[in-house]
Amino acid sequence: MSLVERLDPRTRLLAALLFALAEVLVPSLAAQGVGLLLAVIAALVARLPVGATLRRLLSLEGFMLLVLVMLPFTVPGHPLFSLWDVQASEEGLRQAASIAIKANAVAVALFALVGSMEAPVLGRALTRLGVSGRFVHLFLFTTRYLSVLEDEYRRLRLAMRARAFRPTTGPHCWRSIGHLFGMLMVRSLERAERIDAAMRCRGFTGRFPSLDDESQAGPGRLDLGFGAASAAGLALVIAVGVAWT
Repeated sequence: MSLVERLDPRTRLLAALLFALAEVLVPSLAAQGVGLLLAVIAALVARLPVGATLRRLLSLEGFMLLVLVMLPFTVPGHPLFSLWDVQASEEGLRQAASIAIKANAVAVALFALVGSMEAPVLGRALTRLGVSGRFVHLFLFTTRYLSVLEDEYRRLRLAMRARAFRPTTGPHCWRSIGHLFGMLMVRSLERAERIDAAMRCRGFTGRFPSLDDESQAGPGRLDLGFGAASAAGLALVIAVGVAWT
């Protein structure tokens, strides 16, 4: 078990939230680079698998690629170079670099601090931090039944393929896909009604009971030490941001 996994989930959530706020709000590239370095250190402490983490980051980069490439050519400012007679500005390049550093730093920090938590643990931590109970319930039910909806979707697709359905660009294809998602919504609603009735029969009152006594425990020495180290790191990010502004 890594050092991060031994922390109280509330400590991990608060550290991730404060880090994300500090990283997003500091305007200096130097401070953002320091934040990225701290996120990488947190990932090393959490013992994140390198391959899986890099694959997740690559998917994030692919999502941002078009924006990052277009920013230097769409933001006005001091020209640095031209490509096919289109000027790229220094200000646009700095904005692209800032977005890339911020996004990667926050993503790595979330992977390290929150990504290894199971959904029920995360839900209990959100409840103890005062988050709305309805939001926590929605979050827990969503994470639990996404796989159920995926299985239902696969069954419907298998039934369509068994009836010789092949995706094309004609009206029949679009109508069949519409029927597919309509049936998925209908079956999801029916499943939700059955789950609600089953939970009410078992005495569900709107609160998920917990058999542990974590809610009665305060932060331990490890949490206090990690909190102090996190505060020092955030102070360093802010100080570098002020110095380089």
